Amino acid sequence: MTLDFAADPVIGMVHLPPLPGAPRFDGDRDAIRDRAVADAEALEAGGVDAIVIENFGDAPFYPDSVPTHVAASMTDHVGRIARATDLPVGVNVLRNDATAALSVAAATDADCIRVNVHTGARVTDQGVVEGRAHETLRLRDRLDAEDVSILADVDVKHSAPLATDDFDAEAVAEGVERGLADGLIVSGVGTGHAVDLDHLREVVARRNRLDTGVPVLVGSGVTTDSVGEILGVADGVIVGTALKEGGVTTNPVDPDRVRALVAAARGE
Repeated sequence: MTLDFAADPVIGMVHLPPLPGAPRFDGDRDAIRDRAVADAEALEAGGVDAIVIENFGDAPFYPDSVPTHVAASMTDHVGRIARATDLPVGVNVLRNDATAALSVAAATDADCIRVNVHTGARVTDQGVVEGRAHETLRLRDRLDAEDVSILADVDVKHSAPLATDDFDAEAVAEGVERGLADGLIVSGVGTGHAVDLDHLREVVARRNRLDTGVPVLVGSGVTTDSVGEILGVADGVIVGTALKEGGVTTNPVDPDRVRALVAAARGE
């Protein structure tokens, strides 16, 4: 299936537990597989429009390139989820391995990838992370994976600009005109933190002036109470924490929370 950005999609997150090789991996590979598929099925049952799978439990993250075993594990989990659901699937390999994400997506027929730093450079807890749009776009062509959309963060969470200036609307132009991103993601300062609506409006306004037509999604802090207002500005949302049991990011997906948020997004 292809993700329809014209329909203001609600995209649910599958936050994978620590994978083999990560410091907090508990040794139970089967438990990780079962949890990932169960979360994906709960998201589908709750009515989301798509799923993004992320190696959330692998902290501390590699800044640029993950080892081969991480890419292998991600391919396994993304493939299982793609087979277990009928939803479009996306891939995010933390912290910023677009090469691995795109490779996994191409191997599993995934629909999109999320790239935290696609252009420019950001200061993060992994150090300075630099965008590699030039490599990502060329790799997509070599892999014959043009149907895999690249969703690029703008002013990504858990980071600060390398320059002293705050966010500049020119970053939007760099992402879509020079980085050739297929979509933009706006987030709050961290996982589960609400987006600044004025900042969101600024990104959307800049997108509109560029007349590119790329969707702008919100990638953190979306709740049942806020999703309606956010979708009045943005073209879709990516939701993780608010869909988990007790609103805790690392907990399993709660289907009741999913249904409530999707209903709110649809104005029901």
